[in-house]
Amino acid sequence: MANSRESDPNLGYLTRKETEVKLPRPTRVKNKTPAAIQITAEQILREARERQEAEIRPPKQKITDATELGDYRLRKRKEYEDLIRRVRWNKSVWVKYAKWEESQKDFARARSVWERALEVDYRDHTLWLKYADFEMKNKFINHARNVWDRAVELLPRVDQLWYKYIHMEEMLGNVAGARQIFDRWMRWMPDQQGWLSYIKFELRYNEIERARAMFERFVDCHPKVSAWIRFAKFEMKNGEIARCRNCYERAVEKLGDDEEAEELFVAFAEFEEKCKETERARCIYKYALDHIPKGRAEEIYKKFVAFEKQYGDREGIEDAIVGKRRFEIEDVYERAIANVPPAQEKRYWQRYIYLWINYVLYEELDAQDVDRTRDVYNLCLKMIPHAKFSFAKIWLMAAQFEIRQLNIDRARRILGSAIGMAPKDKIFKKYIEIELQLGNIERCRKLYEKYLEWSPENCYAWSKYAELERSLAETERARALFELAIDQPALDMPELLWKLCAKFEASAMEEGMQDSDLHESDDEQKKKCLQRARAVFERALSYYRTSAPELKEERAMLLEEWLNMESSFGEVGDVDLVRVKLPKKLKKRRHIETEDGPAGYEEYVDYLFPEETQTTNLKILEAAYKWKKQKIVSSDDD
Repeated sequence: MANSRESDPNLGYLTRKETEVKLPRPTRVKNKTPAAIQITAEQILREARERQEAEIRPPKQKITDATELGDYRLRKRKEYEDLIRRVRWNKSVWVKYAKWEESQKDFARARSVWERALEVDYRDHTLWLKYADFEMKNKFINHARNVWDRAVELLPRVDQLWYKYIHMEEMLGNVAGARQIFDRWMRWMPDQQGWLSYIKFELRYNEIERARAMFERFVDCHPKVSAWIRFAKFEMKNGEIARCRNCYERAVEKLGDDEEAEELFVAFAEFEEKCKETERARCIYKYALDHIPKGRAEEIYKKFVAFEKQYGDREGIEDAIVGKRRFEIEDVYERAIANVPPAQEKRYWQRYIYLWINYVLYEELDAQDVDRTRDVYNLCLKMIPHAKFSFAKIWLMAAQFEIRQLNIDRARRILGSAIGMAPKDKIFKKYIEIELQLGNIERCRKLYEKYLEWSPENCYAWSKYAELERSLAETERARALFELAIDQPALDMPELLWKLCAKFEASAMEEGMQDSDLHESDDEQKKKCLQRARAVFERALSYYRTSAPELKEERAMLLEEWLNMESSFGEVGDVDLVRVKLPKKLKKRRHIETEDGPAGYEEYVDYLFPEETQTTNLKILEAAYKWKKQKIVSSDDD
């Protein structure tokens, strides 16, 4: 209570009780039965209108002589001038001022007000329109022309000013003047409606040649399908069939790839149909269907099917229906391949690429459209981001397609692009196979060089290249290739390469026996053969001992190959030479490691080579010597 009595400085030193707002208590309706006399909303509104006070209007002032008129005008002008000084930017004040001066028939003053208003904002075209309308209404024609000239000079992009100016001259019968104004306007290259207005103007006065010349300028300024169709219809209306056809042909030449080309082709075909040129119309439809993208050709297919049903024979109707079905299938494929994977990662593209594969197979096998198949292959290869990943399958399919079309040069270009943009083993192998079948040995050599330049560790490529040279009886080339391969710092399958190199040396010596000197015996030739092969095996074993000691299984397999070779040479061969190098097979156990830790044991085969056995024996002897020494020392201490 004490707080409520104290004054608050925020409330003007009044107590809170003094500032409280007391609302009236709501009146309770005791009798809720309806009254005998009901009052409608209409009655309430009528009574409110009747009780409204009458509007106070200023008294009418009657001017009886020139002095009063002068005073009235002076007072009004002062009011307008004062108002303009306050709100000079308000255009409605200027308009009212000028119209008031016009009502006083003081045209010079009204003209002065309009000019002053234009000085405030000459870019407002409505002021120019009202100013010119004032001059025309009061029949000041030359003044109006002056206003229009200035307006179109300052605001040439406002079409309404040109239309009004031309309309005035035409109403005055000044056709030449209106034409000059149109020419001035056309130099600003207005929109289509401006050109069409000029053409209609010429047609109103039967100036066909002038209208034709304007159409030529029109289609140059606005090279659109709708403009060309209007031009052609103009010629058709005037009975100029040849000129009309020429218009359509020029339009197709210039706008055949435009987004609205479908409308142009339909109009062209319908024109030929009206001229009873059904073959021409059919050719136009077929040309359009071959050149317009599937997504925009739906309407033209409907027109073509309707045309064939009306004018075609049974075969033509069936072709049209089949073509429509083909169009629908291609449209589905187009919409499917338009859904490009969002990320450039191969795992997202692996399923997407099969849409393209099915599409090209459909075009080649079902539709039997060679050009379309080639286009789809090209689009697919352009779509794939080869810098990040590629698909050898697509490259090879495109090349094989060109080979089926007996176009070897195109196939070579495709495979060459594949090697340049996204080299892969499959592409090199297939390209070499194709050239080998064609007998182009030099091309095969160049491809093998590119293959090995791209993948120098590939033992398969080295072996195949050497095999090619050997098949051509180029023994020295093959030997040089094997030497280069063996000298590579890293190889993916070295044991394969060593075996092939050894076999090559053995077989090369056997082939060389046919051209050897006659005084050499067969045994001597076999010894030379065996010595070369043994040298290769020795180098291989040295490689495995020093560079790859962990590859024990491959080393054992190489020794088995050497043993088989020695036995194949019969008496000349020395099997015991290899048997002393053979390893012992040992079965061992090792832990199976998983993410959760050890999970049992597994057996594996290990190889113990003779030199490793000697090292192991030495280690055992050394350990026994240490044990004996420690035992002697301990007995002395006791």
